[in-house]
Parts: sequence; C-alpha cells; structure tokens
Amino acid sequence: MSQYRAECRPVLIGSLPQRDHQEAVDLIFDHTPEIPLWPQLPCHRKEGMMRQFLPGLPGATERDGKIFVDTSGPDFEADLLAFYEEYLAVTEGLIDIDDSRFVISAREAAGFPLFLARAEQEKDTLFGLKGQVTGPVTFCMGVVDQDGRALFYDDQVRDAAVKLLGLKARYQTRKMAAIKQQPLLFFDEPGLAGFGSSAFITVTPQDIDNCFSEPFEAVRAEGGLTGVHVCANTEWSVIFDSGVDVVSYDAYSYFDKLLLFRDGLKSFIERGGILAAGIVPTDPEFIEAEDRDGLVRKWFEQLEQLEQLGLSRDRIFVQTLITPSCGTGTASEEQTRRVLELTRDVSAAIRKQITV
Repeated sequence: MSQYRAECRPVLIGSLPQRDHQEAVDLIFDHTPEIPLWPQLPCHRKEGMMRQFLPGLPGATERDGKIFVDTSGPDFEADLLAFYEEYLAVTEGLIDIDDSRFVISAREAAGFPLFLARAEQEKDTLFGLKGQVTGPVTFCMGVVDQDGRALFYDDQVRDAAVKLLGLKARYQTRKMAAIKQQPLLFFDEPGLAGFGSSAFITVTPQDIDNCFSEPFEAVRAEGGLTGVHVCANTEWSVIFDSGVDVVSYDAYSYFDKLLLFRDGLKSFIERGGILAAGIVPTDPEFIEAEDRDGLVRKWFEQLEQLEQLGLSRDRIFVQTLITPSCGTGTASEEQTRRVLELTRDVSAAIRKQITV
C-alpha cells in the first residue's frame, strides 16, 4: 500500500444523475482520466443502492415494488445450501467467478462493461481504476426479511450477504486489475453514519470488523486496494482499525469530526493509509456557493492541522486523493458537471503547488 502514490489525484464517488450510461462514462473519463470509475445511475430502478447488488442472494424477492429476503419460503434452505456450494466452488477455484452468481451483470450495472471497454482503450494513460459496492453494514441494515427485520440481525443471512458482496467486489477487482494493476474498490457505507446511535445499540465494533474482513480479503486476493466511504460522521476508530487501505470521508463538512480521532488517524497514515478527502461539496446548497480557490484554501488549512499531528506535508500529499464529498445521484446534471469540474480543478491546483 505504501507504494500507491495518490498525490492528490482526482477520483469520484459512484453515483451520477445521468440516464445514459455511455454519456456518464464519457463524462467521468473527461474529468478524472487518471482514475476513472464506473457509473451507478440510480434513476434506473435496478441501480438503486440495495437493489443493484441483491441478485444472487438466497430468498431475494420483489413484491409490490418492495425488495426483501424471504426466509420463510419452502425453497429457502435449498437455495441457501446451493449458495454456499457455489461460493465454495468459486473460492476454491473449482468454477470461474465469471460463470457464477457473483458477476456484476449489465442488467444491474450497464455502466460497468462500458467503463471496462473505455478503460481498455485508455489503459496506457491510466494511473488506476475504481469500482464500488454497497458496504456490508449498510446493505444488511437496509435490506429486510419478510417480517421487516434487518438482515444484520439474522446471523445466517448476514453471513451469506457479506459473502455475496465480497465476491461481487472480487469480480469487479479482477476485471479492473486485468486492465490496470492495483485498482481501488470502495465499500459505500452511508449507514455507518448511525453507528453509536440507538439504531445500532446492539452492534459492536467487532460486528463491524467481521463484516469487513472477508470482503477486504476478497479484493486483496485480486491485487486491489480496499476503501470505505462514509459521507457523514461516524465512529472513525472502527474504520481505522478495520485494516482498510483508503478512508473516504466528507472533508467539506466533517473534517473536524475526523480530527477528533487523532491517534487512529495518525496511525492510519503512518502505516500507509490513503485519505480520500471529499473536499468538494455535493449538497446543492453549497455547490454553487464554492469555487476552486476557496476549496483549495480549505484543503490547505486542513493540511496544516494534519501536520500538527506530526505528519509531514509530503506524506499527506502522497497519501491523499481529492474527491467529492459524496455521489451526485440526487443532484441535477448541471450541478453534477460543476462538482466534477471542481474536483478536477481543485486537484490540479493542489498538485501545482506541491510536488514530491
């Protein structure tokens, strides 16, 4: 990980408001050509945050427009057994992941094959590639069973969901690594903003760590780097202690909260961890109010505070990516274009001022 020289390059968070996948891919490559990602377009129903990665999970059901996992059906136990048999066959190399339920298909992610095709064309100029999957905690808290109970509280189904997400992340990583080594794979965890609240009262840090460990191993098995994206505040020590490679956070609104975990933050950076600093706001209220120079100043002010932890400016620069604070799936296309322009331009301005 210490050899990954991020050097404040720009990279995005997955969702965009466009309807056309090729248009979205082109927009991404135009603004972040060094580390592009594949677009999630939630205006398409199948690309909703939970729905997109649900296929393949035993008991996955849609009824009256709602998705849930039906553990009461007569075929559930047989489906669960088949799931684990297929999981073991893939992890033990008996069948190729391309021939399994763990693929990211064009039905749920039409932007992924278009992204891979464009990346193959541009591979000589790429620094890296980025993919993403709904994080296991957010997924298992957001998807419920037939009784409305979150999957997180069913140990058996939670285990299957974690394995499903881990291998879908592995599939993405393998496809990207075939084009450019050491791709980034982010686990999007907006649900962790509630960690420590009454909604998580029975959830322990060990539970969170258990959710991450297997998916992280799956990504690293294909030579990828793992990231966790939380677009609000959380108990950051849990993320730092997970062994993740990249911590993606809202630097525009929550840097002061991150700094409260100074010891964990410093240790994370000293071991080679990368900060994906979401310095470009995605809240419509602030998108038009900010400009490149103001955001650059804001980032340098934060840099000074990180230096006060005893970290060198060069180290922080090398181990930082510049990102939007979150995805732009709920913003307008005009607002999204401005976010992408600001991300590109803020990164370029910082890189012009610091060279290592």
